[in-house]
Amino acid sequence: MKAKKKNVIAIILGGGQGSRLYPLTESRSKPAVPIGGKYRLVDIPISNCMNSDIYRMFVLTQFNSASLNAHIKNTYNFSIFSHAFVDILAAEQTPDNPTWFQGTADAVRQCMPHFLNHDFDYALILSGDQLYQMDFNDMVEEHIKREADITIATLPVNAKDAPEFGILKTNSESCIESFIEKPAKELLPDWESDVSEQMKSEGKHYLASMGIYIFNKKLLVDIMSNKDTKDFGKEIIPQAVGHKKILSYQYEGYWTDIGNIDSFFEANIGLTEDLPKFNLFDNENKIFTRPRLLPPSKFQKTIVDKSLISEGCILNAKEINHSVIGIRARVGDGTIIQNCYIMGNDFYQNIDDMNEDLKNGRQLVGIGERCFINNALVDKNCRIGNDVYISGGSHLEDFSNELYAIKDGIVVIKKGAIIPDNYTIK
Repeated sequence: MKAKKKNVIAIILGGGQGSRLYPLTESRSKPAVPIGGKYRLVDIPISNCMNSDIYRMFVLTQFNSASLNAHIKNTYNFSIFSHAFVDILAAEQTPDNPTWFQGTADAVRQCMPHFLNHDFDYALILSGDQLYQMDFNDMVEEHIKREADITIATLPVNAKDAPEFGILKTNSESCIESFIEKPAKELLPDWESDVSEQMKSEGKHYLASMGIYIFNKKLLVDIMSNKDTKDFGKEIIPQAVGHKKILSYQYEGYWTDIGNIDSFFEANIGLTEDLPKFNLFDNENKIFTRPRLLPPSKFQKTIVDKSLISEGCILNAKEINHSVIGIRARVGDGTIIQNCYIMGNDFYQNIDDMNEDLKNGRQLVGIGERCFINNALVDKNCRIGNDVYISGGSHLEDFSNELYAIKDGIVVIKKGAIIPDNYTIK
């Protein structure tokens, strides 16, 4: 039995304050954080839905949502003759809900009146801060065929990673019998599940929840009537185990949770590998984003190796290695960039503005001349002067000031920061 795509709505959870991704979330919500040079995090779940023929999507958010609103408004414009939409639902005070979202389930509960304005049989609940490529059609069809109440996408993991996840134990029919949140290592032998031979050969014997759920409409409405439950992973799923038919849908592809600066940085730099785990060049799994009318990137005497270069860049750098360069980036003569994510800029400076800045001794938008930047993440619209030396690494302790932050050895230059000439971070 095949699912009617019009009967599925997607609910994308934008996350909370995103403090672990600070300072990238200082002025934007987590789903709006730029990734891969030209995309935003929210483009990932939206693209997965579109590639799965699911075209009715809600994005739930409450912190710093202005740039997210603008991105979605300027990106996802469907035909007026279709039923497709991507709507942002921000936390709002109502007579029934005077508070902000108190958790993932509470966010869905508060927005239920908006969902119920639409005809649907199944709700696909997704996270807005994960990197993966997945066809949801198979998952929806399996949910319907097996007559499940809830289906959870699960990822085989090894003993080292298992304590970081909610771990599920399944029976011979792939139904979830028990659940434990972040188990201690000594408990793991009792939590092995049936996985493929390939996963067994990689030592992945445990099934972790990916935070991707399908709920039948009636069950979701019933669950949302209990105002005491605030979170899916910590309350609703564990409470449903043993009482509802919960199906495990195993996914064996690449998936990572963009939870902190370290995982965010690693995911972006990973895109530069010869055979990246997350494939931007997949005809069947395109990543959609805002179509910008930018010129081709321009290089002058620059050696580029294992790097992604976005549109509209002006690069006079000496060397760019193992790095992701975002849209409209400008890099001056003699500069070396390695193992970095440079997010780029939202605008170009015109010649008059540049001459005025130079006349008054101000740094230009972009990265100056003769700089060395290593193990760094440069947020948008930064002005980095000449002869700046930045070298991140494990030798650096966590730190933050008005210009930059250091997290897990990664130097994060804050959005719009002005770094003077000859500045050093090492």
